[in-house]
Amino acid sequence: MTATPLQLTEVALTLPSAAGPVDILRGVSLTVETGERVSVVGPSGSGKSSLISVAAGLERPTAGTVRLFGEDLGGLNEDGRARLRRGRVSLVFQSFHLLPNMTAEENVAAPMEIAGVDDATRLARDWLDRVGLGPRLRHYPHQLSGGEQQRVALARALAVRPQLLFADEPTGNLDAENAVLVADMMFALVAEVKAALVLVTHDPALAARADRTVTMAGGRAV
Repeated sequence: MTATPLQLTEVALTLPSAAGPVDILRGVSLTVETGERVSVVGPSGSGKSSLISVAAGLERPTAGTVRLFGEDLGGLNEDGRARLRRGRVSLVFQSFHLLPNMTAEENVAAPMEIAGVDDATRLARDWLDRVGLGPRLRHYPHQLSGGEQQRVALARALAVRPQLLFADEPTGNLDAENAVLVADMMFALVAEVKAALVLVTHDPALAARADRTVTMAGGRAV
């Protein structure tokens, strides 16, 4: 039986500030099942991006439990969390995060090489074809438009065939036409690789494409 991709139980996150401790997340509980697509919405400052950081093991919660594929992240150090994510968890961000000194092909191939996937270069080309960028595989990020860079980022994230994809405002930096194009590709490719999806977005139309929506307000899931 496949372990549940994500379980958050009463997760809290408190961070220091000049004015004193700030409660970013307050007792958030969330379960995402295999293949499920969940959107997370709410106003700026409601804790949406922090929720992804904690859920992906990029940041430790102040309290509560985070389980990825049944494993408690609280019992793992940074290397252990990275090993658990490798090949199973991918992330896509608003600002693309492509490596500027690598071509599109190299950006997509790199995570597969780290995960020990055979024939990473050929697979990278296949994935760039899927997102309509086959002719641009030798281009560097600065030679690509914002929409093209996000499609490279999407190919990079899904080429390892993860079980769970976190997408934080993946269309936030794109114009309307490219936003629709990237969203269509993301949902199609997530379905193809049978990944669960946790999608943070300000776009109600994009959020509505998920199986269910979680609304954040004041650090709580309401």
